[in-house]
Amino acid sequence: MSVLRGLAIFLGLVAAWQALVTLTGVDDFILPGPLAVAKALAAHWDLLAENAGVTILEILLGLALGTLLGVSSALLIAAFRPARDWLLPVLVVSQAVPVFALAPILVLWLGYGLASKVAMATLIIYFPVTAAFYDGLKRTEPGWLDLARTMGGGRLAVLRVIRIPAALPALASGLRVATAVAPIGAVVGEWVGSSAGLGYLMLQANARLQIDLMFAALFVLAVFAVLLYFAVDRSLRLALPWLAEET
Repeated sequence: MSVLRGLAIFLGLVAAWQALVTLTGVDDFILPGPLAVAKALAAHWDLLAENAGVTILEILLGLALGTLLGVSSALLIAAFRPARDWLLPVLVVSQAVPVFALAPILVLWLGYGLASKVAMATLIIYFPVTAAFYDGLKRTEPGWLDLARTMGGGRLAVLRVIRIPAALPALASGLRVATAVAPIGAVVGEWVGSSAGLGYLMLQANARLQIDLMFAALFVLAVFAVLLYFAVDRSLRLALPWLAEET
């Protein structure tokens, strides 16, 4: 039923898009219709696939690194008070600087290749994962912690056996948010400076007034982003079956 519902929503959006184009009579160089975008998708499939591969790799690497760093930072902050005193202010201050403003600096430091785009995606993903997981670790049921200490559990044992499992729903929520924003970092990095990727292709197509190709690239990116989100969501539900209703 969920597949049919998703298909119905997609067809409804396409129909609304076509109706908007038909009723307003907007020019193709401003808003091409679904048929024009579909033709561009078919005509430039090899070009779209080549650039999509680059963007997908950037997103997946950024998601993996951002999750790894976020989980590690949250565990470090939760386990050691000195780390909490030093890292929490840095984490808060880092969010005062718009991540998008760092894109030109990352391109300057890391070049126009893969590294700067992965770094951008990692930075965007890092905060929601760290904040969500740390919040889950911090909000562990006090009664469980008191019982563990009464039974002689050490700090690290309590963290491993009680606090981490209790924080998994919060981590799952953070991962969902991270998955949703992961494409943003890669595409913004490509817009600032790159030689490949869907963001790069969109800029080139816009400069050449190939608006149908630009929308085709946007469509490919949107499809991948939706598929990635549902893949992560499904993986989390399989990994945490006892929390399916909560997550």
